[in-house]
Amino acid sequence: LQKSLNEIFGVDKYSRARKEVLTYMFSRPMQMALYFCTGVMEDETLFRHYALNVPFYTHFTSPIRRYADIIVHRLLLASLGASSPIKMEKEDIQRQAEHCNDRKMASKRVQELSGDLFFSIFVRVRA
Repeated sequence: LQKSLNEIFGVDKYSRARKEVLTYMFSRPMQMALYFCTGVMEDETLFRHYALNVPFYTHFTSPIRRYADIIVHRLLLASLGASSPIKMEKEDIQRQAEHCNDRKMASKRVQELSGDLFFSIFVRVRA
C-alpha cells in the first residue's frame, strides 16, 4: 500500500502535502482500540489484534498516564500471581472500561474538531 501511495503522490512541490493529507485521511477511519473486560465477553475473536494478526492481545502504557492502564497493570499482576486479586466484579470493570472508552472518544472528537477549526481558519486567512 505504501509503495502504491508513494507512486501516486508524485514528485512535484505538493507531493509531500498530498502524502500527509491522504495518509491522515486513510488512517482516520481505522477502528479505535477499545477497553473491555474479557470476563464479560463471550466471543474470543474480539480479543484478537487484526493488524498484528495475534489471537489474544492486550495493550497498556505506563500506568502514570491513564486510569485504564492502571487497571490493566493491576489485572495482569493479579493474573500472574504477583499481587492479590482486584476486589472488583467483572461487571464493574466493564463499566469502568466503557467510561474510559467514552472519555477517549470525546477527547479524540475534540482533537479532530480542533484540527478542523484550525484548518478552516488557515484557509480563510490564506484566501
